[in-house]
Amino acid sequence: MMMTNYMEILMSNEPWNLIAFMVLPVAMAELLTAAELFILARPSASAGWKRLSHGLGIAAGIYFACVVAFFLLHVLPNITLRGWIDALALIAYLLGIVPLGLITLQELGVFGGPSAKRQWHHILLLIGFLAVSHVAMIFGMVDPTLSGWQPPMQQNMMNMQHDMSNMPMDHSDMGSMSSDDMNQMHKDMHSSMHEGHMSQNGQQ
Repeated sequence: MMMTNYMEILMSNEPWNLIAFMVLPVAMAELLTAAELFILARPSASAGWKRLSHGLGIAAGIYFACVVAFFLLHVLPNITLRGWIDALALIAYLLGIVPLGLITLQELGVFGGPSAKRQWHHILLLIGFLAVSHVAMIFGMVDPTLSGWQPPMQQNMMNMQHDMSNMPMDHSDMGSMSSDDMNQMHKDMHSSMHEGHMSQNGQQ
């Protein structure tokens, strides 16, 4: 089974890529969601949760902005998209900066409103972040070949087989070939296809 670039990035340099690109952002968003729910449940006894929400609201957006900048500058220019499934997973992941960034701007006082209204905005934005991050995870785990994409080696082999099937053959020479020549030709073709298959498996 082939992997999307999204999943390959998370599985590379284990476990650091997984921690930096998935565990930390999602953990901060979920902890921030818990803080907001506790504030709503007990507004008169939630001073600690409010401080946590404020700090996490700033930290989560700044951290994920750094992650997105790293992807845009160092990851995306060096990969080739593996079909629309791969593209959707990466785009959904990067879109997480929108809700987290807006939360950070709210906490920094760039825009906002009454405290109660800001809390509901936080919750809606956090739901948006968790939604796009789950879309990224779901499509990131899907085999990209389901979108019609084919690995370069496999595509080259298919093109070679297509060219061979369309190649004109001089049957007059076939009649003059000995059985030993025919057997050798079949062995050569089988050996070539076997080497191509082994090369493809090695690349995967």
